[in-house]
Amino acid sequence: MKTIKDYIRTIVDFPHEGILFRDVTTLFSDPRGFRMAVDQMLHPYAGEQIDRVVGLEARGFILGGAIAHQLGTGFVPIRKKGKLPSATISQQYKLEYGEAILELHDDAIEAGERVLLVDDLLATGGTAEAGIKLLEKLGGRIVGCAFIIDLPDLGGRKKLETMDMSVHTLCEFEGL
Repeated sequence: MKTIKDYIRTIVDFPHEGILFRDVTTLFSDPRGFRMAVDQMLHPYAGEQIDRVVGLEARGFILGGAIAHQLGTGFVPIRKKGKLPSATISQQYKLEYGEAILELHDDAIEAGERVLLVDDLLATGGTAEAGIKLLEKLGGRIVGCAFIIDLPDLGGRKKLETMDMSVHTLCEFEGL
């Protein structure tokens, strides 16, 4: 029987030399693999009240929409700067090669709503941390953070757990 890891391909030296890119598009394109990922990502939250599923750009949108559908709740995107059409709040964060800004509509969630944050990959945790800060600015209560892949050598899980976040991942890959 296949595991989640079996559906993920590794691309060597992408986007630049020395990087092993974990490509989830092969997981998404397989009906069994995609269903397995969605089911396993939401499993720890079965029975929890979740008002919104929030996905981080861009692969978090694919997962977040499917998970929100399964939970019967709404989906909220957190996007790169300049991509949302209405009034937003923003959060700057560091990348391994610079800085970036994420945005969230300022009316996307109401104070006290319970949210599940999802994305495909947890590396350094910078993107997820920025998403958490945006949600907290609006008064959101983060139930958990769910990812397909954890790259433990990059410390993202530790960063989020230091923020008192519950982190759920489906598989790990060593290295970068």
